[in-house]
Amino acid sequence: MQSKATTVDQYLASLPEERRAAISAVRNVILENLDERYEEGMQYGMIGYYVPHKVFPAGYHCDPKQPLPFASLASQKSHMAVYLMCIYGQPEQEKWFREAWAKTGKKLDMGKSCVRFKKLEDVALDVIGEAIRRAPAKAYIEHYESMIRPPEKKKAPGAAKSKPVAKQKPAAKKRA
Repeated sequence: MQSKATTVDQYLASLPEERRAAISAVRNVILENLDERYEEGMQYGMIGYYVPHKVFPAGYHCDPKQPLPFASLASQKSHMAVYLMCIYGQPEQEKWFREAWAKTGKKLDMGKSCVRFKKLEDVALDVIGEAIRRAPAKAYIEHYESMIRPPEKKKAPGAAKSKPVAKQKPAAKKRA
């Protein structure tokens, strides 16, 4: 459910009180742990945390006009969610995240990057904060670039260049 809000304050004001309180609490944890190079604003109809163009001019490869998304926070139709791109595509970070969440005793409802919750009590705020803190912008950009621009494959040492095969003339037709 994408919001038409153009500012974070408008987004929060549009939410029912219980959801506003939960989203605000998660937002505060994110802001307390966010590297100073990230910015907060509206992105894709959600509260977004992103690497601005002044830090990463290339922007998001899917839409270079957009800054590079890092995390998002949203109130969806049947749940609320925090989207953590710093977990997506990083097996060691995901493993750490799942284990840290399990230690809290709270049930984790997680997709590839989203953590869904129905009420604030369902959220391990300290784990969310640590996940954000563990991903400074510089490291996040390095990982992102390594995923969208994989290193070129090197040829095996001593591999000989193959010579182009000469074209053969078609066989002459036999006369009967």
